[in-house]
Amino acid sequence: MTDLAEQIVTLTDAARTKILEVRASETDADSLALWIEVSGESGGAYSYTMELRPLAESEAEGIVQRHDDLSVVVDRDSVEKLSGATLDFTGAGMVMQNPNQPAPAAPWGDRPAPDLSGELPQRVLAVLDTEINPAIAAHGGFAELVAVEDATAYVRMGGGCQGCGMAAVTLSQGIEVAILDAVPEIEKVIDVTDHASGTNPYYEAAKK
Repeated sequence: MTDLAEQIVTLTDAARTKILEVRASETDADSLALWIEVSGESGGAYSYTMELRPLAESEAEGIVQRHDDLSVVVDRDSVEKLSGATLDFTGAGMVMQNPNQPAPAAPWGDRPAPDLSGELPQRVLAVLDTEINPAIAAHGGFAELVAVEDATAYVRMGGGCQGCGMAAVTLSQGIEVAILDAVPEIEKVIDVTDHASGTNPYYEAAKK
């Protein structure tokens, strides 16, 4: 059992009361514990599995906490992801208030960060540093090289260019042309910017 000061997930009184109420309707209720685990990710936040399981069967797979007359078992693989979280019960149901968030996925896929030290990436970087970024800096924007794979350069725009309605024009008429002209080995330039999350575009988003 973990000491109260070492608890991974804190339960509010409302959450504990509701769980005990639900548990009371189960057979052999006193033998059941609340199992909590991080089961996935959705929308930049963790998703959870919370269910009543026999304590004797689940304690070997998790860390057992005592909340007065309720045992809570936190899945061992989820401990770090749930550390400091609070489980509450509101009119909307059970709510996990978790200060931890999953790491953002790399826009080019779930792969290790690419190596930009080679000759080809360095030549593309030189174009961005000497031609592109000085030009778009006046708009509060910048462009960075994310990866070079085969004959494709992956570019991310930030600052005023993120979420900008003119970003596609900046890419096709500015960045792409400059890179293709200076580095003929590159055949395609792809924008991997998450423009939906841009908060300070220099231009308004293009009207539909």
